[in-house]
Amino acid sequence: MKEWRIDGATRDRQSITADWKRKSLRLIEGVSVHEIANVPKIDGHLVEVFRRSWFGDDARVEQVFQVVLNPGRVSAWHAHESTTDRLFVSAGTARVVLFDNREDSPTRGEINEFRFGLLRPAAIVVPPRVWHGIQCVSMEPATILNLVDKAYDYENPDHWRVPPDSPAIPFRF
Repeated sequence: MKEWRIDGATRDRQSITADWKRKSLRLIEGVSVHEIANVPKIDGHLVEVFRRSWFGDDARVEQVFQVVLNPGRVSAWHAHESTTDRLFVSAGTARVVLFDNREDSPTRGEINEFRFGLLRPAAIVVPPRVWHGIQCVSMEPATILNLVDKAYDYENPDHWRVPPDSPAIPFRF
């Protein structure tokens, strides 16, 4: 029988379980992901965006803002010294990538990559000092809500940036 595979072909590794949970992703220290089910309704669907119980009683929200990314566009890399981001993709599909460069972290050097959006909603908690970037990977714009624990300080922004191709971060969009 002739070989059907092409030289260099590799088998996909398992990425999800039979109940559609991510397989063995080691989350960066302090990161949490809460996947949320869409609830079909007679006139459309409903999806929860945030519940304090998902993140503990101290999960305060001081500001909510929305970012819209056009198809293929990237917003990266940024981090906050003391602000916690809670990202929720409410339209389209986005790739959210996190990089841990914290010296005191047991997951220093780790990358986490997620794809969430309208069809598979989730809330992603990004702790302070974890670098993150977002890319719209759908044909329509991706809308991302951010429910931060500290409101934006106009005079002294807690927002640090490096370019998307920074050699300090081992990931390319």
